[in-house]
Amino acid sequence: MRRSDTRILTTHVGSLPFPSLDRGLAVGDASHLKEDAAGVVRRQRDLGVDVINEGEYTKGGDWLRYMQNRFGGFADIEATGEKPLIEQGRDREAFSEFYKYASERGTLFFAPGEQMQKKRPVQACTGPVVYAGAEELQREIEITREVAGLEDVFLTSTAPASLEVYRRNRFYKSDEAYVFAIAEAMRVEYEAISDAGFILQVDDAWLPALWDRIGMGMGMAAFRARCEMRIEALNHALRNIPEERVRYHLCWGSWHGPHAFDLELEHIVDIMLKAKAQAYLIEGANARHEHEHALWEKVKLPAGKILIPGVVSHSTDVVEHPELVSQRLQRYARHVGKENVIAGTDCGFGGRSHPQIAWAKLRSLVEGAALASKALGLPQG
Repeated sequence: MRRSDTRILTTHVGSLPFPSLDRGLAVGDASHLKEDAAGVVRRQRDLGVDVINEGEYTKGGDWLRYMQNRFGGFADIEATGEKPLIEQGRDREAFSEFYKYASERGTLFFAPGEQMQKKRPVQACTGPVVYAGAEELQREIEITREVAGLEDVFLTSTAPASLEVYRRNRFYKSDEAYVFAIAEAMRVEYEAISDAGFILQVDDAWLPALWDRIGMGMGMAAFRARCEMRIEALNHALRNIPEERVRYHLCWGSWHGPHAFDLELEHIVDIMLKAKAQAYLIEGANARHEHEHALWEKVKLPAGKILIPGVVSHSTDVVEHPELVSQRLQRYARHVGKENVIAGTDCGFGGRSHPQIAWAKLRSLVEGAALASKALGLPQG
């Protein structure tokens, strides 16, 4: 994984706007998938983004639903009537009038067509968890290799802790056995991505996002222990992959809401740094988490690690000024060293931001990184 030795490099979290929806076509439709993936790769490179992907188009634009057909050992179950976790929590209670208003109008996400409106299916584990997605994964790998190559290209996958949320355990004797079984199955996908020559990004939004849903009732110590076990399971799945081939993305979800009860990064940063990865992608631009840059004054980034803070956010339609992006990057560079910082985004843009806004934000990201490089005295080679 490259470092920002000569200039501040740029990347993003993975999900990018879906051009197919504008043409009335389904995301991931094989008839135009390669064309769309090539287009999004070209657009990233035209903007000057350094470390890119295929926009998650090969996953149909959904970091969780894409795994629906890649597991064996699960069966679909009827909804119990209980609200799904994403519709629960202290934020939902404290801002119930807002959430009722936003949900009725579909404004929690930018969702052309019906892509983000579908309810996620709920499954139950009824037998040993096995990986059954080799064919789909190979298609994903082959398309990305063909349209993007391998150099400075990443592919995303999902952490066991985040895959667990929509899958009930009715087979294993303990949560730990269940989570480790998911991890062992996901090892197949992680290793295939790395072995193909891509950087592996593991997404884990649900790890901290469960704080206001189940964590507050458990208490901090119990919730931290819960998170630590799930990071141990992730590391079990990553055990055969060199650390420098892995980046780990942690956030608090991507809906356009208050997020007034997010767990502060300071309570989980040490657990995050235990994940076997060289780079860590965190939120750093939205109004709830921007202040957390100061945390790195007292938390030492381990040697050899890279921090990829979000310096533009999906959470507002205001396009950040490049000077603001530069200021944010300079703060992180002062805390952890300029060579250890790569400019990133808070979360994915696909389904969350209008395409014109998303691409304008990525342009500001690139322009702001160039300004920061100059201000930090980097040669910008």
